[in-house]
Amino acid sequence: MANTLASHIGIEFTEIGEDFLAAQMPVNGDTRQAYGILHGGASATLAETVGSIAGYLCVPENKFVVGLELNCNHVRAQREGVVTGTARPLHLGGLTQVWDVRILNEEQKLVCVARLTLAVLHGESARMGDAA
Repeated sequence: MANTLASHIGIEFTEIGEDFLAAQMPVNGDTRQAYGILHGGASATLAETVGSIAGYLCVPENKFVVGLELNCNHVRAQREGVVTGTARPLHLGGLTQVWDVRILNEEQKLVCVARLTLAVLHGESARMGDAA
């Protein structure tokens, strides 16, 4: 993930399970907005990053995924610490995937809930790492 938006704001993958992928992001000067709270765009970036990588891990080598739609509901302000986004599949189809992403703070309170829809595309040249 070097030289990506995710790396610039400190997103790090922390856990992978049979039906989920999790990543953390610090709440700091790189991810706060002007009022001193976690920027909604940073939460959206975490949600799309963890959901997209989870989707990528679910397709064969001759396919890849790209985002079609992201919906985020920001339900709690966060001023500091670390938030964790966990993606779980709602639908894993041949043409689309739908992911539920829950972003929790260190007290396990919901900060943001997101739904990510991905398109599943065919093509060897777009596998991760090829775009460098």
